[in-house]
Amino acid sequence: MSDNKNHIVRDSLRRINEAWLSGQPEKMKPLLDEKIVMTFPGFVGRSEGQEAFIAGYTDFCGQALMISFQESDLQVDVSGATAVASYAFEMTYERNGDKYLSKGRDLWVFTQRQDEWVVVWRTMLDLTEEPVP
Repeated sequence: MSDNKNHIVRDSLRRINEAWLSGQPEKMKPLLDEKIVMTFPGFVGRSEGQEAFIAGYTDFCGQALMISFQESDLQVDVSGATAVASYAFEMTYERNGDKYLSKGRDLWVFTQRQDEWVVVWRTMLDLTEEPVP
């Protein structure tokens, strides 16, 4: 059963990333808890709720052109109705004519609702962002 839960969490995370990478962050909504919390990198602030979470992605998608996105080292740990998923990422994007390389680790906390897993909390760790010449 745990392997099946692990697979479902991985699938939920894949669907979330596909939504924003395709420029359709609103498609994440069924996979997000209504009161989802996004803690900003470095724990310098936070947003709460589905609308604020999706708005952050909508703003980014509207301002940036994604050039590349890779994830690696996906780890999923499931205990009962809670799962923690994280992966390393590297993405290159263009905004206002300038290119940037962003790297870090994305950390997601899920809770189980029937057969679905929804995100209740997210942050990015070890985030670096630098201009690409």
